[in-house]
Formats: sequence, C-alpha cells, structure tokens
Amino acid sequence: MDALLGPGPRRAGSSLGAAGPASSCRAARTPAAPWARFSAWLECVCVVTFDLELGQALELVYPNDFRLTDKEKSSICYLSFPDSHSGCLGDTQFSFRMRQCGGQRSPWYANDRHYHSRAPVALQREPAHYFGYVYFRQVKDSSVKRGYFQKSLVLVSRLPFVRLFQALLSLIAPEYFDKLAPCLEAVCSEIDQWPVPVPGQTLNLPVMGVVVQVHIPSRMDKPESSPPKQCDQENLLPAPMVLASVHELDLFSCLQPLRFCCDFRPYFTIHDSEFKEFTTRTQAPPNVVLGVTNPFFIKTLQHWPHILRVGEPKMSGDLPKQVKLKKPSRLKTLDTKPGLYTAYTAHLHRDKALLKRLLKGVQKKRPSDVQSALLRRHLLELTQSFIIPLEHYMASLMPLQKSITPWKTPPQIRPFSQDDFLRSLEHAGPQLTCILKGDWLGLYRRFFKSPHFDGWYRQRHKEMALKLEALHLEAICEANIETWMKDKSEVEVVDLVLKLREKLVRAQGHQLPVKEATLQRAQLYIETVIGSLPKDLQAVLCPP
Repeated sequence: MDALLGPGPRRAGSSLGAAGPASSCRAARTPAAPWARFSAWLECVCVVTFDLELGQALELVYPNDFRLTDKEKSSICYLSFPDSHSGCLGDTQFSFRMRQCGGQRSPWYANDRHYHSRAPVALQREPAHYFGYVYFRQVKDSSVKRGYFQKSLVLVSRLPFVRLFQALLSLIAPEYFDKLAPCLEAVCSEIDQWPVPVPGQTLNLPVMGVVVQVHIPSRMDKPESSPPKQCDQENLLPAPMVLASVHELDLFSCLQPLRFCCDFRPYFTIHDSEFKEFTTRTQAPPNVVLGVTNPFFIKTLQHWPHILRVGEPKMSGDLPKQVKLKKPSRLKTLDTKPGLYTAYTAHLHRDKALLKRLLKGVQKKRPSDVQSALLRRHLLELTQSFIIPLEHYMASLMPLQKSITPWKTPPQIRPFSQDDFLRSLEHAGPQLTCILKGDWLGLYRRFFKSPHFDGWYRQRHKEMALKLEALHLEAICEANIETWMKDKSEVEVVDLVLKLREKLVRAQGHQLPVKEATLQRAQLYIETVIGSLPKDLQAVLCPP
C-alpha cells in the first residue's frame, strides 16, 4: 500500500433488512431506547457484495432502520472492496475512515460527554466521520456466474478501536459467511448486552462463545503500562481472549500527547466522493494522509510532498536502500521501489542506534510484538521530549491560584507567545530528556504553522479555562456568603444566584473538574441566598 500524505442505530427490526431508502434523517436516541448499548460501540453493520450488473452493492444494513445517505452508501461500497490486486484469494482485513455526509450530528449518547472527559483525545468518538472495519472474502465459487464469491462484512463505528473491531471481525466473519443473516442478528443482540465503554475500566465482552477482555484507555493511564489482569467479577468459562489494546495496530498511543488534527483515510479509492477535492492541481495539496493500493495514484499525486511506498524490502545486512529518504524527482515510474519520497529535509537526525537494534532483531527473527514495542517506546519518548516543554510553558500562562478571589471575575489565561516559548527552550528544552540532535527550533516553528498546534492549543486552553472556572467556584464555596450579602442590593444577590446556578449546571455536566463536596456546598449557597430574598423574588427564582 502507498501512503500519500499531504448517528446511531434506531429501533431494532425483527430481522435483518436490506439497505433502506436514502435518508439523512437520524433520530436521537436515549440510553434507555432499544439497541442503546449496541450504539455505544457500533453505528451499524453492513454487508457489501459484488453484483455482476451493479458492481459493489450494499446487500443489507443492520439494524434495518439505520439510515445512510446515498453518498455514504456509495462510499461504503467502494471502500469495502480492495481497489487493486483483487486476484488474491482468501480473507483480507483493513479499515477506512469516511466523512459523514449528513453534517455533524449532535451527541445522542448520554455518556458521550462523560466518556470524552476521561478518554484520551485520540480515542474519542468522531463527531463527523465514520470508521469502517472490513473483513473481505474472495474465494472461487462455481455456483456464481463470475466464478468467485466476493463479499465484505463491515462494522461501522465512531470509535477508533482498530484492534478490538478487527479481532471481533475475525470471530464473526468466518461464521457469518457460512451461516449468513441469523448469525449476524444473534451477534448484534450479544453486542447490545455489552456494558458501555468507560475509560479506565477493563470489560469482559462475550460474543459467539468467546469472552474478549479489553481495557478502555483513560487519560490517567501510564504510558506503556502492561495490560490489566483478568477481572474477578465472575468466573468466566471459557477463559477470556485478552486484547493488550483496543487500538494499537498502529502507533497512535505513542503520539497521544499530541493529537493528529488533519484528515486521514487509511484506505482511499478513485470512487470516493472526495476524489476530485483531494486530487485537484489548482491548489496546494490538502492536509490529508491517504492510504491507497491503486498504482494510478502514484502518477496522479506525484506532486504531493510526501509519498511512502510499502513493499517487501529485504532487511538483511546494512540499512536497506529501500527505507532511505529519496527526493520526489526520483518518483517517475509506476514500478518505483519501496521507500519514503519527500520534498522536505528532516529537522532531527536519525537514531542510528535504534535502526541497528531493529535490523538486528529482523536478522535474529525477533518477534514482531517485541520489535513494535521498541519502536513504540522510541516514538513515545521522542514525542514526550517534544511536547513536555510546550506543556510546561502552557502551564506558566495559568493565573496563580492566590489571584483567584470569590467575588471578582477570575483573571484570564495569558496569551501564548511563540517568541517567549522559543527563548525558554535554552534552559527548558527537549535536550534535557532527548539525546537526539538536530534543529529543534526549526521543528517547533514548523509545528506552529500546522493544524496540529492549533488543535493542541485549543484543547489545552479549553482544559485550563475549565480548571480556572472550577477554582473560582471552589473559592466562592469557601467564602463566607452571609458576610458578602450584608451590603448587597437585591439585583446583585439575584445575579449571584443566576451565576452560581450556571456554574452548578456546567459542573454537574462533568464540564468542570470539581469535587462532589464543592457541588453540594454550591447548592447550599444557592438555597441560602434565595432564602434571604423577599417572597416574590423567591417565587420567581424557585417557581412551584
């Protein structure tokens, strides 16, 4: 494969149904509604088959009242079949990411806000994209006119749990291809009994006679911690299949200190609705990573700044030529060798010691999990060395706690100054934790111009603003409110009631990081203040 960089189910039907009429309507769902637990994990399950007249066709969607637009149906159909090398027989698994065409949905699931407040930003539910996890089977079949059985089972979700859903497909798909619809309906009913994903918890997920045990990542988890031990909640028979991670087929966890804020498509085809948008030459290449298999893209997008070709390089002896950086000018033919072709010069020097360790591991046939762990650790440490100075500087912009007083508007977070930050690197830069040499200042300046800095800064600023508001609420709750009310007018007192109520609503909605005791004290303050007002105002503020 080449990498070119640059709403939930509704009421359950009684049986599996064919794909319904196109509609962008997605009714809201409450956790108490049918299939609510299913919807906490998956949007729907699709089956895509190859029709001699239509090509790829959506055979069914389950639950059968889940509505997809025509554009979404078309995208799922094309993205669920390999774009090239389709002569390969057997089973293939891959994933894709596609834009929701009906516009952003409002969060329908009651625990969305609670989940997002505790989940790593890279593993939060996507508000405007679907992830598709595909199990494609192609085998010879004389009973079919074309001579081949070609069908894909697709799990559609807003959660980027690649490893979990591919493991789930490896259990479901072989059975489904043998028994078809009844099997799929039973599996979906089992998923509807699963507990909802809660960051920090280890869950046992029964499906088809197997118990899959997974840990849902939390922001509080320590990097590279070992997978949790089996839960003692019940005596499970058979023994659970423990997944070390719900998402780590790729290396997302190593980069979670820094969220990837551009678009990315693990699999992309010429039939995608955004093909023209991404391949136009009338403007600069878009900020997107495309995973493709069709050689057509190599010629069409050879003007893109980065192209990574993945093949089968021989990894014996010295550092193979295939993985050395090459200039895009070398990329002229469709039979170009594997490698990274880039128009940019790296800011940091290569870690030759790491490369030697990995190559030695290949020569000694070291298990791929161990090799992955070495690479993950390296990327994690490198990312942390890069992000820690940013975190330290950002923390210095927060007002001191002693400057927060109960009856005044809290001070503002100071603005981020790129020049001040760069000056701070001399004594608090990445060189304190990383031995890798290079142009760190140039790397930070490049980072400031990217969407990733904007995404990181907005997220951190939001978290700090909520923390500031929480500290202000705590300061109010620790003050003597009776003393404050003595010389205040009714207008000022009513204003305090309204502001306290607003803060209480935000805090109870898990938007403010405050203790339960603070919430109870705030509620008591509201009742005390209202009780000091005339009866007519009390009636207005507390209607029967």
